[in-house]
Amino acid sequence: MFLEHLQMLFNVLERAAFMLSALFLLTQARVFKDIMHKDESERKPTELIFVSILFIFFAIFSTYTGVNVEGSLVNVRIISIISGGIIFGPWVGLPAGIISGIHRFLIDIDGPTSIPCLITSTFAGVCGTLIYRFGNKKHYICWGIAAGMFCEVLTMALIYLLADDKALAASIVQNIGLPMVLGSASIGLIIKRIQDVHNERDRFAAQQAKRSLDIANQTLPLFKQNHSDSLAQICDIIRRETQADAVFITDREFISAYANGVTLGHYNDHQTACGPLVQKVLAQKTSVVANNYEYEDYRSALIIPLQESDHITGTLKICFRKKNQISQPLIEMAQGLSVLISTQIEASSAEQTKTMLQKAEFSALQSKINPHFLFNALNAISTLIRIQPDKARSLIANLADFLRYNLERDEDFIDVHSELQQVRDYTAIELARFGNKLTVDFDIDPVHIQIPCLLIQPLVENAIQHGIQPFSRPGHVFIKVKQQSDHVLISVKDTGAGIPQTVIDKLHSGAMEKNKIGLINVHQRVKLIYGQGLQIHNLKDGVEVSFKVMDRKTEAVYVESGHC
Repeated sequence: MFLEHLQMLFNVLERAAFMLSALFLLTQARVFKDIMHKDESERKPTELIFVSILFIFFAIFSTYTGVNVEGSLVNVRIISIISGGIIFGPWVGLPAGIISGIHRFLIDIDGPTSIPCLITSTFAGVCGTLIYRFGNKKHYICWGIAAGMFCEVLTMALIYLLADDKALAASIVQNIGLPMVLGSASIGLIIKRIQDVHNERDRFAAQQAKRSLDIANQTLPLFKQNHSDSLAQICDIIRRETQADAVFITDREFISAYANGVTLGHYNDHQTACGPLVQKVLAQKTSVVANNYEYEDYRSALIIPLQESDHITGTLKICFRKKNQISQPLIEMAQGLSVLISTQIEASSAEQTKTMLQKAEFSALQSKINPHFLFNALNAISTLIRIQPDKARSLIANLADFLRYNLERDEDFIDVHSELQQVRDYTAIELARFGNKLTVDFDIDPVHIQIPCLLIQPLVENAIQHGIQPFSRPGHVFIKVKQQSDHVLISVKDTGAGIPQTVIDKLHSGAMEKNKIGLINVHQRVKLIYGQGLQIHNLKDGVEVSFKVMDRKTEAVYVESGHC
């Protein structure tokens, strides 16, 4: 009896292995992979019908390839039904269960196992659907094996209970029961294979996010230069990272730069105007995929819009010499890359504008932005694009507002709340970068005084970069605007490293190094306008730098923050 059971088990495993091999071949097909990579809501009805027919075929084919034992069939029909239901849901599990069950009944209506197989096949479809709807994906394999074994046990019980010939029923159960129940463990292998295909999307997403971040890190210094040669180098970096044959950057009319693997260059004549696909991207403000493309020697192209503020300023075009080279992972990576490049373009434009303003001493002090902040902001946004896209979009908006504020201001004095909004945009980006290491609190009274632009933000930046960042422990920054008896007190205090007394002495004596722009920037401006510079107080934990702002009639200011 043991040898017979072992032989039966091998028969079950052999048929399960055949099904697994067929699924393996299917999962190598691009059409099946595309279906697997989609969520339930993204799958088209035709795709669900295709998969449903596939598993119905597996279930019916399992019946025909079953081993006849005293009028019963040793087969893997239940394995097909439950696997399809767990992986694809009711539109696959229920049709496979019902149709294959009816088929099993019709081909042997008077057989001793036809009615039990009809019942348990339908029940298996229901089980697979329930696991799909309410089960944890991490436990699909365990639930699938358990459901398969339960259905086979139920089949054996129904065979005995519904049979007129109890002796025959007992013999069938004795011969096939154990191998069928144990063979249900094959469900785990099938589910594991399909899950591996589905998980490829997450692995691809992580790889594309890393590639986007690598490209952003490599191209940021080149965007700051913003001339044709640096744009050509940017094209070459993107070409290497995407393994493309050529990459072009265009403005709204002409190709600005290119890299084709052999040469880097830029166009200066009017013979290289943007083609119709680029014009389509500029008009529709959306990417265009061309897998049957003809431009010089190229047959595939992906064209992505580049945006500065709310305007499309050009495109990025990635080309291949062969047809059908634009895959879904490449499209997703390129879309994330376009956001990063657009942000870098806007950041580099802002920095260039500020460089021009620095020709005047007072304007230079007002317009100075630490380029490391832009770099860190882009890195923070890059890491969030795939895992928290909504938060990444919010941070891009913060960064855009931050840059726009510095570019568009045309007044020497602004309302303190406008300045505080700039600070909030800045701290939102830093909070995303530092996570739980940084906490920022605002305590603002409803006052409306006029202060110079970019007066508070550099001090907050000092507190974070030089006070909080060097420590491994979490830090706290307090920003206050408080109405006092005859003035308004604006304060930024941190729990960081403090400021050495030698630095404080250099600040007040005017001997501070020129590259330490944080405190000296604000100190000189406040002293120039109000006659009194910053007051710095080292605390037990952290530092407080301060000046006060009085009514413009009395012209005095007091602000607190830290570090150089």
